[in-house]
Amino acid sequence: MFIDNTEELAQNKLLLLYIIDKSEKPLTNEQITEFVLERNYMNYFLIQQFLSELIQSDFIEYINKDGNNYYHILDKGKATLSYFEDRIPKKIKEEIVEKFMEIREKEKKATQVLYDYYQKEDSQYMVNLKLVEKDETLFSLYINVATDEQARRICSVWESNTEYIYKNILNLLVGEKVASVE
Repeated sequence: MFIDNTEELAQNKLLLLYIIDKSEKPLTNEQITEFVLERNYMNYFLIQQFLSELIQSDFIEYINKDGNNYYHILDKGKATLSYFEDRIPKKIKEEIVEKFMEIREKEKKATQVLYDYYQKEDSQYMVNLKLVEKDETLFSLYINVATDEQARRICSVWESNTEYIYKNILNLLVGEKVASVE
């Protein structure tokens, strides 16, 4: 259960840094633990020990965001990872990157940001903005605009700010305070 080999110990810590770094979204302790255990990279107790040691060494931090606790890699962790990443077997790195790509694809299919526009007969343009989650429309808005340029701009802004726009429209409709632009 205990690791005598310092090379293996370092490799396991690097592996945890790599997982935290490659995830596009912050990961909870449960998510990291499940990810590592599913692939038999190390046991539960080692995961917890190494995460704790990485925090104590200022390679990662455990932050509270939106009521949940997540791990975040710090600059010192990124620098260490960049120097020693080659110590992680290539096959394992490929597995990790592939798994995160699969997760992104599932999330992409789960929530879709859709938009389109078409020209009406009266030289006006109709823009449709949609937010669909698991084949259920959460939000749909039709807007009549005067120019093709306005229609394209609205679609672009919707695509890049969907969450902000959706939350603020909901807040306006229920009479709550509108969030400021971050």
